[in-house]
Order: sequence, then C-alpha cells, then structure tokens
Amino acid sequence: MNMRAEVESEVAAESGHMSLFFLSVLALLVGGLAGLVGAMFRLALMAADRLRDAIIQWAEGGAVVGFLVVVGLCAIAALISVWMVRRFAPHASGSGIPHVEAVLHGEAAPAPFILLPVKFFGGCLAIGAGLALGREGPSVQMGAVIGHLTGDAFRRSKADNCALLAAGAGAGLATAFNAPMAGAVFVLEELTQKFDQRVAIAALAASSTAIAVAHLLLGDAPDFTIPKLAYPAASIGPLFFILGAVMGLFGVVYNRVLLATLSAVERLRLSPENKAAMIGAMVGALAWFAPGLVGGGDAFTQVAISGSQDVFFLPFVLALRFALGAGSYSSGTPGGIFAPLLALGALAGLFFGVVCGLLLPGLDIQPQAFAIVGMTALFTAVVRAPLTGIVLVTEMTGAVFLLLPMLAACFLAMLAPTLLNDPPIYHSLRERLIERERVREQG
Repeated sequence: MNMRAEVESEVAAESGHMSLFFLSVLALLVGGLAGLVGAMFRLALMAADRLRDAIIQWAEGGAVVGFLVVVGLCAIAALISVWMVRRFAPHASGSGIPHVEAVLHGEAAPAPFILLPVKFFGGCLAIGAGLALGREGPSVQMGAVIGHLTGDAFRRSKADNCALLAAGAGAGLATAFNAPMAGAVFVLEELTQKFDQRVAIAALAASSTAIAVAHLLLGDAPDFTIPKLAYPAASIGPLFFILGAVMGLFGVVYNRVLLATLSAVERLRLSPENKAAMIGAMVGALAWFAPGLVGGGDAFTQVAISGSQDVFFLPFVLALRFALGAGSYSSGTPGGIFAPLLALGALAGLFFGVVCGLLLPGLDIQPQAFAIVGMTALFTAVVRAPLTGIVLVTEMTGAVFLLLPMLAACFLAMLAPTLLNDPPIYHSLRERLIERERVREQG
C-alpha cells in the first residue's frame, strides 16, 4: 500500500512538473507577444506626439483658424476614442488595470480579443491628442488579454489561465517602462497580492521575453537620464522622511480628487462622446498656448530629474498637471495614470528639494535626488505598492544609490494614507467598475 502511494505521488509530481514546464513555455510566448504589442504601442505614441507637435507648429501661422483646427482635432480624437470604447469594448475605458484585477479576483469576465485594437488605437488617439494619460494602463490590459487568449487557445486550466493573464499584464508594464523586474513584482504585489510560485515563474518568464523583444524595437537604454549625483549625506536623511509624509498626504488628495472628478463628469447630462470631446477640446486649447504642458508626462519627469529649479514656475506646472491628469482620466478614453503620476511625483519632489535648499543653505541638498525619490513616494501613496514603485523608478533611472532614501520616503508615504483610511486608487476604481457592471446587468 505504501509502495502504491509512493508511485502515485511520483506520478502526480511528474505531472505537476510537466504542467509547470508547459506553463513556463506559454508564459515565454505570452511575454514575447506582449512585448511586441507594447513596443509597437510605444512607437505609435511617439509618432502621435510628433504629429501633434507638427500640427500645432503648422497651425500657429493661422491665428484663430489654426487655434480652431487644433482644438477641433483634439476634440474629434477624444470623441472617436470613446466611441470605439462604447461601441466595441467597454472594458477598454480608462486604465484597464482595475479590470485586470477584477478578473483575477473573479469579479469580472476576461476581455475579448476586440479589446486589443480598441485599446491600441483608442489609446493612440487619446494620448496623441495630448490628454495626460499613461501608456502603461493600455499595455498592461493588452498584455493580460494576450495571456488569457493564449491560455484559452491551449486549453489550460482556470488557474493557468489566471497565471498567464497576470504574467501578460506584468509583461505589458515591463514593456511600457523598460522595467522587467518591476513588471514581475507588480504582478505579485498589486495584481495577485500574494506570492504564488506558479504565477511568479510565469511572471518572470513573460517579463524577460517581453523586454528582449521590446529592446529589438526600442533599444535598451533606461527611460530617463539622470545627472551625476552624490550619495545623499546622512545629515539630510530626515528630509526624505518628511518628503514621504508630504507625498503620503499628496497621494490622499490625488486619489480623492481623481474619484471626485470622475463622479462630477459622470453627472454631466451629456453623452460620453460629447464629454470626451469637451475634455479633448480643453486639452487642445492648452496645447495651442503651451504644447509642452500636455501629453503623458515623460518630458516633465526628465526635466525634473535633470534639475530645473524655477521655484516660482514649478508650483504652477504642478497644479496644472494635477488638474489635467484628473480631467483627462475622467474622459473615459483608454489611458493609464502611472506615467502622469510619476511626472507629478518628480515635479513635487523637485519643488520640495529646491525649497529645502533655500531654507537650509548649509546642507548639501541635491534637488534632483528628491525628484527621483518623489516619484517613488507618490506612486506608493497612490497605488500602495512600494516595492513596485522602488523597483520601477530604479530601473527607469538607474539610481540604485537612492534605494535607502526611497525606503525612508516610502515608509511614511505608505503610512500616512493608511492611517487616514484612504484606499488604494485601484481598489476604488475596481469598486466603481464592479458597480457599473451591476447597474449594466440590472438595466
């Protein structure tokens, strides 16, 4: 009897090993496909940004007519983007990460194939029009759809399908920010919120092939270039704790304003297409007068970590980008919050560093270091995923020497909103999504 049990155990173990091996092979495939789609999406967004800048430059010679052309094109782009979402793939609205989380928690059905072209082209229209939205949300959701479709095509179990969906999502994030480790950590810390060996293996496999494929199209340089910075002196260590607390409070304000803006726009007695057109028109008007202030925000992040120190201009840009981000996300077009959020964190961190330098001239303060740490701290305060934030910013900037200040800032950036009972933003957005699904089913 004991021998029979041992044989059955060995057979079960061998079957489990074969299943894990097959899952790993499929995860490599999912990562490669997600990396290809994500890289093409990034290239398309770059082309869209260049086209927008070219149109604005051309229209500047037309005075009022040129202004109307820019405003009209941005409004039309946002309108078409939302129309595509409403007509073909409602789950393509917004970031897409809340929907991915809802699927993994068994609270929503996986998105069909049609989401891929809607998210891709709708995101290009919206972000290309200048809305302050990030590429990572669409990349994550498209990667998740690729993972789910692959699992279905090979008739994998429900558990393996979920693992491939999560791995594809992580591969999408890895491609969006050229950050493979952050993609894998994001899967475990934010999407599944637990360590599962099979999911971890699948996530690592998918992120590795995603980056390998993306590097062929995008190159392998970090997303941001930082100046030469010295390791922060121990004397300024307490300032990073203060920065973390400030960012924690800022994160609470960000979450509440974003949700309040979504609710306010929903109450407007206009069709979703007209709401998007209205928001697109306002963004177009801003783009006409200040083309450098619109878009996803990577340019602002680079400027901040390079050390632009205009203490009077920074608060204005910070407030404008804050409002633009909330308004853009409320349009219902495809687009995420990561990239604009990182830009806000960099700008706020830089402003904090500049002010500290003015108030404490005797200390060797490098405002650029505070900009980099600010990115991590605000991400932690809003998303409540500190490990993802630390790994993500470190991979994007190469600022390994700032790991200790990041840990200090993230401690209080995590603590402050938790003590204030402010839920993570994706938790709140997922609840809104589930409520809309319930209303749709009842209607």
